[in-house]
Amino acid sequence: MTISPFEAFACPLDGSALRLNGTSWQCGDGHNFDIARQGYIHLLPVQNKRSKDPGDNKEMVAARHRFLTSGFYQPIAEALSHAVFYEADNVSSLSCLDAGCGEGYYMRYLANKAPETADLFLMGLDISKWAILSAAKQEKTPSWVVGSNANLPILPETLDRVLCLFGFPVYHEFARVLRQGGEIVQVDAGPDHLIELRRIIYPELKEARKSPNAVPNDFKTMGTSSVRYSLILPDKSAIADLLAMTPHMYRASAEGLSRAAELESLTVTVEATINRFRKN
Repeated sequence: MTISPFEAFACPLDGSALRLNGTSWQCGDGHNFDIARQGYIHLLPVQNKRSKDPGDNKEMVAARHRFLTSGFYQPIAEALSHAVFYEADNVSSLSCLDAGCGEGYYMRYLANKAPETADLFLMGLDISKWAILSAAKQEKTPSWVVGSNANLPILPETLDRVLCLFGFPVYHEFARVLRQGGEIVQVDAGPDHLIELRRIIYPELKEARKSPNAVPNDFKTMGTSSVRYSLILPDKSAIADLLAMTPHMYRASAEGLSRAAELESLTVTVEATINRFRKN
């Protein structure tokens, strides 16, 4: 097995193929994208940004890194690896994109779990430059890209897997970049995910939405699995890091966040659903 960077990039301005030329990627129309000294590529044009600095900020990325590298979500990473590599023994290569990769924890985990029989081509993409900077500093082998799921800078039909982990799927884009028979592996929070923490920070909980189990257009479902376990957050720092890496940090009131800050430890339920959708 070898782990290699994914290199079938498309120009985010005109969609044409990018070619590596020294320390930059260039398209036939002359658009040029330099490789940062940390090794990542910025393929998010300023006109496609919704804010000056979109995505997770530096503090959120650091909190996510501390939390995930502590192993708190390792059972989810293990279930993800089974969903990605379930038939890898029968293929010689596998190209995989983590769409919304954050600081790269799950991609690093997959690289360590890849079967010996398959060559793995990896790409991690996130709209946050701070997340990609963190990922590139930790692991040089995958291709790390600042970009958007709404306009993936990837050539059509060049991927075998697209991962969307607690993120925002853009199915028509995923369909465009996946080969025939390629799969989306989607991880979503279950109804009881972090329910103990949510009871503390919110005055009342809304009734959990039932998953519609809708299959995206041009895909068929290949299976659903779930991960559920109790997680002990042993100290204030772990609780604060978990809050900082979730939307609850910004949805909760000041009073709710104050109650969470007083906790010395907390046991929470972790619940995630993993769906595989295959492109027809």
